[in-house]
Amino acid sequence: MKINKKFKKAVRLIHLWLGLFTGIIVVIIGITGCMYVFEQEIRDYMQKDYAFVPVRQQPQASLAKLLEEFEKIAPGQKVTGIEINNTAPNATVILTTGKHHVYYLNPYNGSLVKKTKPDFLVTVEDIHTSLLLGDTGKFIIRWSVAIFVIMLISGLILWFPGQIRLIKQAVTIKWGASFKRVNYDLHNVLGFYASGILLVSALSGLYFGFKEVKTAVSFFSGSKLTEGVKATPASQTVIAETIPEHYERIYRQAIVQHPGAVLTNLSIRKDGNLRLRLNYPSEWARKRNTFFYSPKNGQLIRSKLYKDFNRADWIEAGNYNLHTGQMFGLFGKIIATIVSLIAASLPITGFIIWLKRGKKKKIKERS
Repeated sequence: MKINKKFKKAVRLIHLWLGLFTGIIVVIIGITGCMYVFEQEIRDYMQKDYAFVPVRQQPQASLAKLLEEFEKIAPGQKVTGIEINNTAPNATVILTTGKHHVYYLNPYNGSLVKKTKPDFLVTVEDIHTSLLLGDTGKFIIRWSVAIFVIMLISGLILWFPGQIRLIKQAVTIKWGASFKRVNYDLHNVLGFYASGILLVSALSGLYFGFKEVKTAVSFFSGSKLTEGVKATPASQTVIAETIPEHYERIYRQAIVQHPGAVLTNLSIRKDGNLRLRLNYPSEWARKRNTFFYSPKNGQLIRSKLYKDFNRADWIEAGNYNLHTGQMFGLFGKIIATIVSLIAASLPITGFIIWLKRGKKKKIKERS
């Protein structure tokens, strides 16, 4: 199938100028993305000396006890996040504070095992999602990804050979050729091979960035994202208790009523409400029960259980795993890493192609 020359010329111009406009952002997204794919493995290695303490033949301390001990360790520090490993009794309990410190506490007595700052992967994620520029950076990132989708589609149009007999040439890198030719092949051939996965990755990224994308996905799935079930205030007895005590009650009630969670996260949201997440073993999509509580008295406001998910909820739950390649295990992560590096290379090889053509054009004009 032949493509009209005028159409292809217009597509080439669009591809060129959009690439020049967003190239550096795509490089940053690609590099930070490939670094973050193995974030759990990296963290496991970095934290191996303080993620666990020696096993003791004694029960774990209550969460209330741990928080009371923490108040002695760091007086006045406001806890903004708590992470509890429910599968290993000797796993340290991780507390994050409003001053961006991370404390690892002994689960048996609440003693301090390690105090650190958030690791470099937090910065990598922030660069990937916002360029460390807050809402302005998020705006730049999401529209750069939207443009990158257009770039991928236009790139495929430009790659498509004018004749069937040229297909083999279009999918092969001629390593023995000149630098100019190898660079051209790296851009075209690698871009072609990675385009399908990059489209999936970019579109799943747009799902995070645009409410309109979520709305469209919900429409095509035939269901709407749910907020969960609201609790009935009248059925709950208000209990006078300290903050450590109602954190303990929240945690204990949740894991007793919904057993089997491997990881528990308790955090304070921007609106001030407490959010408890119970994460369960999963393969394709995250299985997570989420609960929201009043910060004043720890009473349940609403809950969202994975057993009640509809199609739109499951798509949302699986989008992160799809975006990072985790949905397909180690193989998926390796592919996601390679493809992210290819994505980072495309603006560079494309820029070199543009420079070479510009020099060639100047030489012709002089002659």
